[in-house]
Amino acid sequence: MNKSDTNKNYKTIIPVICGVIILGFLVSPVTAADLNFEAAQKNIELNDNGVVYEIISTVKSVEEFLKEQKIEINEHDIVLPEKKEKIYSGANIIILRAKKIIIKEGGDSKTIYTFQNTVEEAIWENKDIKFDEDDITKPVRNSNIKGGETIAVTHVLIKEEVKNVDIDFKTVSNEDDSLGWRVKKVTQKGGKGIKEVRYRVVYNDGKEISRKILESNISKEPINEIVTQGTLVKVGKVHTGAASWYAWTGTMAAANPWLPMGSYVRVTNKDNGKTVIVKINDRGPFGNGRIIDLDKVAFAQIASVGAGVINVKMEVITN
Repeated sequence: MNKSDTNKNYKTIIPVICGVIILGFLVSPVTAADLNFEAAQKNIELNDNGVVYEIISTVKSVEEFLKEQKIEINEHDIVLPEKKEKIYSGANIIILRAKKIIIKEGGDSKTIYTFQNTVEEAIWENKDIKFDEDDITKPVRNSNIKGGETIAVTHVLIKEEVKNVDIDFKTVSNEDDSLGWRVKKVTQKGGKGIKEVRYRVVYNDGKEISRKILESNISKEPINEIVTQGTLVKVGKVHTGAASWYAWTGTMAAANPWLPMGSYVRVTNKDNGKTVIVKINDRGPFGNGRIIDLDKVAFAQIASVGAGVINVKMEVITN
């Protein structure tokens, strides 16, 4: 081999050696770190839904750690970092546990999973439920959720309504001495009034549960109905004598020995001046100076039934 060939060989070998050395520097540190990572014990902090544990482990990933510690993760739970991530010493693993609750709304029930702490927060989070500030929950809105609860939502609608309400008219009576005593007629027809009423109405799930009057104003006054009773009594023959009573029909009637059946008489208690008009519907009394037997209810209007017999004036009514 001559000198020129030797020089050529050196020029070929040196670059190769340099390349090997450089590659050695690049590869050796990574491989050592990897070997170190796999074998080394790691201090890991686990926060399982607020409960914190300090754990020493040699696992390489979050997933391996969960398997090693036999920690069950449900499909709705959240693990941070993700399961595929590597674990280094000093790592923090956080598990957020989803709470399963049932929400009853009207006649429907739905199961949801939530990470919220209170009933209200869980419902607001669910966009499928129309939830307003006046709505009622059971348990109450600020109750803490542990999981497994059934929450009933009652939708409350509060609104104001205005309605026109009829006002009933009153019936009043008066007397007219120009009309016969048996005449009774309406001399002024009654008319209903109207008032405008404003209500505060509360509905639960579409059903009215309360109605409170906020304001009431009369827009039309009612008109009283007037009933006029005639008081004019025309009399013919007058008789005096004794009147007794008996329980018969329980009406304003009486018995007389001779007057036509169906005729009317005015009987006046001569001791106190009280009067009553009765219809003759029976015969009697007979003897002892008695001229009329009043039905008990009629007798009681002019005397005490305890009196038994009283002195009266009996006038035959002709109108």
